[in-house]
Amino acid sequence: MTKKQKKMLQRILVSAVLYAAAIVIKHTIGPAKWVEFVLFAVPYLFISYDVLIKSCRNIMHGQVFDENFLMALASIGALALGEYSEAVAVMLFYQVGEWFQSYAVNKSRKSIAALMDIRPEFANIEVDGKLEEVDPEEVQVGQTIVINPGERVPLDGTVIKGDSSLDTSALTGESVPRSVHEGSEVISGCINQAGVLYVKVSRPYEDSTVAKILDLVENATNKKSRSEQFITKFARIYTPVVVCMALALAVLPSLFDGQWSVWIYRSLSFLVTSCPCALVISVPLSFFGGIGGASKKGILVKGSTYLQDLSEVRTLVFDKTGTITKGNFTVTNVEPVGMNSEQLLDLAALAESHSTHPIALSIRKAASKDLDINRVQDVREIAGHGIEAQIDGQKVCVGNAKMMDQKVPEGNGFGTCVYVSVNGGYRGMIEIADEIKEDSKTAIDLLRHFGVKRFIMLTGDTEKVAQKVAGTVHIDEVHAQLLPDQKVQILDQILKTKNEKEKVAFVGDGINDAPVLTQADVGIAMGGLGSDAAIEAADIVLMEDQLSQIVTAMQISKKTLRIVYENIWFALIVKALVLILAALGITNMWAAVFADVGVSFIAILNAMRALKVDKIRQ
Repeated sequence: MTKKQKKMLQRILVSAVLYAAAIVIKHTIGPAKWVEFVLFAVPYLFISYDVLIKSCRNIMHGQVFDENFLMALASIGALALGEYSEAVAVMLFYQVGEWFQSYAVNKSRKSIAALMDIRPEFANIEVDGKLEEVDPEEVQVGQTIVINPGERVPLDGTVIKGDSSLDTSALTGESVPRSVHEGSEVISGCINQAGVLYVKVSRPYEDSTVAKILDLVENATNKKSRSEQFITKFARIYTPVVVCMALALAVLPSLFDGQWSVWIYRSLSFLVTSCPCALVISVPLSFFGGIGGASKKGILVKGSTYLQDLSEVRTLVFDKTGTITKGNFTVTNVEPVGMNSEQLLDLAALAESHSTHPIALSIRKAASKDLDINRVQDVREIAGHGIEAQIDGQKVCVGNAKMMDQKVPEGNGFGTCVYVSVNGGYRGMIEIADEIKEDSKTAIDLLRHFGVKRFIMLTGDTEKVAQKVAGTVHIDEVHAQLLPDQKVQILDQILKTKNEKEKVAFVGDGINDAPVLTQADVGIAMGGLGSDAAIEAADIVLMEDQLSQIVTAMQISKKTLRIVYENIWFALIVKALVLILAALGITNMWAAVFADVGVSFIAILNAMRALKVDKIRQ
């Protein structure tokens, strides 16, 4: 508990003791009315002073109709009618409900706050042969930092010396350590478990992975879901309406039968019952719990609106490379024309020497290690086609079939074909294969059980390869050989033809799919670990490069929405029933207290279930 919560709990306990003592004295001694008033006024003022002050302050600022006003009006009215015991009970149980709300919110915040523990406190730099601790924000790009065993990686960079394993669980939810060695990329927020690492910083702190994630999480609750927006608007209209109804209940019948105290008491019970605390508290708390539960599984949701939208996704659109497949390309076949295989690979590697695309990296890996990149000039990338460059004064083109000026052979294997031409003349083909992720097929099958009806794959790869991948993982519809702008156009068509109540999600690797991620109703970035584009463009970032995390995210989304609707209906039904009974005089203020505090308490307990992620049943 926080200090404020402990202090409030002490107030509640002291007030409860004073309240119990007043009841005992009342029923054993039977004191005079003014003595009874004093006995109950002491615990009343002790437990309610802050509510009374807030109510007065809000009235002065024009904010009349809130729960503080309702509780103050009802309890003071009960005191005026001589119902001292019930006046104290209203305030005491209201404060109990508020305390449980505070405790529940604090607990759900801790699941997200656990992610805040990734914030690095210092970075070690070597000065005159000694390690000096400095603020991570003071370290410049290019400087070398030293990370000892047990310390958190403070900045993104590349290992230049040392071998170790990193605990990435705070970022990904994955418990298996990740091995790193010289040349490995490391990201901030992980914990060094074994050896000393010397890391060359590649990005300043404000652009680091940990800074971006913290910013994302800290702002996650700012984007309210439609359910939260509805409850907020509902409460603004609902509260003044019930106050007017309570006033009418107190005045109109009394004009006919003259029983003012009876009808005023009923109207006060009506006011206590009508307090919208259960709705105003439990709905945001449910979404907060859902976001917290997702963060524990390495799923970062940028706001509750996206958590609600995810539950309504019926069409899921995928990128292929790095999403359904691993993106770990390897050269499986080389078919040169007029040169040997090594020469063809070297030529393609030189042309691709400045590219970071997975295909380019695989070609460079298969080529000779000592290539002179100074031979390469005037490199030009042609989107959706390939690379054009001047190598030793010759025009070399490396890319797909669209890049070639003549008909080229198709590959025989399960892979992507890269063609090479020199001065317009065809010089051969390099076939590169990619592996399908182990969980892709299982994840797509499970997503069907969560209500997704349509699966579509958009890829720049060949029709043959795309169809083979789609058939293996049970994807319904394929659009192949697409340029980046064509992916946007197709997604736009899908969005125009969908049902208004259904959502379309796009799943990409977050590196080159930013326009499509932004355009979709829900943009989901795969393998967002260290990817700036993923964190910037996506609505949901999956820190593990696994499709199965979408299943977990969908499960959390549906469970959270189910809890929200349970709380809404439960609160409305109980309150409506007690409001009617209170107006008819069948129930007293104790039932009203249950309809307010009791319902809020039950709704809060139910909302806390959103923090727990259930095991997926296959």
